[in-house]
Amino acid sequence: MHEQSPTATSRLTDVQRAQIDYARRDLEAFRAEDLTQLQAAALILMVERLRTRLHDILALINEITTPATRQSTHPHD
Repeated sequence: MHEQSPTATSRLTDVQRAQIDYARRDLEAFRAEDLTQLQAAALILMVERLRTRLHDILALINEITTPATRQSTHPHD
């Protein structure tokens, strides 16, 4: 498992760290499941949950890697 450096995690907000933690926990839990024993409905719910977590993490990556646009109210700045 990959551990994040203190510097990398210190730049994240509490909400961002929680999103990563939720995604990590879901992935670990789903990896432990015996997929052959699950009913179709449970598999669908699992895929939907992972799809939601993936969307959240990709949005988070975009949020933290996209440079903030400079907001200026002065035309000569």
